[in-house]
Amino acid sequence: MPAYIIAMVNIKNAEKYQEYAKRAGPANAKHNSRFLVRGGNKTTLEGDIPFERIVVSEFPDVETAKRFYNSPEYQEARKHRLGAADFHMVIVEGA
Repeated sequence: MPAYIIAMVNIKNAEKYQEYAKRAGPANAKHNSRFLVRGGNKTTLEGDIPFERIVVSEFPDVETAKRFYNSPEYQEARKHRLGAADFHMVIVEGA
């Protein structure tokens, strides 16, 4: 069953965040992920969505998504993101 990592982001330091993005993409690919949404324009239909950037990545299953997050490649990328963005991430199991 597919799983999705959803990240909701407000960037505080664009230069530092760019270093994260350069590393996170290859880490996603290594774990059989594909980006479905990567910061495109959004239209809020209801409620308050206080994030300027939303990213959705599809993984084969929850365990693969967890392996991606805990992988040395992603954890290295994550170091570049810390302090560069207000960042929230969740894994959601698909149907």
